[in-house]
Amino acid sequence: MRKNSTIKIGKNIQKIRKSYGYTQEKLAEAIECSTRYISDIEQDNAKPSYENLVKICNLFKIGLNDIFSEFLDVQEKKEIPYSLVGFNTLDKEDKETIEHLISYFNKNK
Repeated sequence: MRKNSTIKIGKNIQKIRKSYGYTQEKLAEAIECSTRYISDIEQDNAKPSYENLVKICNLFKIGLNDIFSEFLDVQEKKEIPYSLVGFNTLDKEDKETIEHLISYFNKNK
């Protein structure tokens, strides 16, 4: 386990929020809190409640491991592809293009 005295997840939440195209205001409205509270969380000046963490996970259809990944000991440590988080919101043609590119690059390893 990582030996930090404090677990800071603000930057992870910010990356997730931005990858879905949400502003702090839009996220605050969606989970029914203030924009200031979201800002404080992202700057690690406040810790989100369990209820708000669950709301964020449900909103973005992610697990808590996506937020806490760098602090968890897991068998296979992996990077969270924040840039692909919004993949499901793309239209069919764009998804197919990305899938073809991934297949192409994996074949050429």
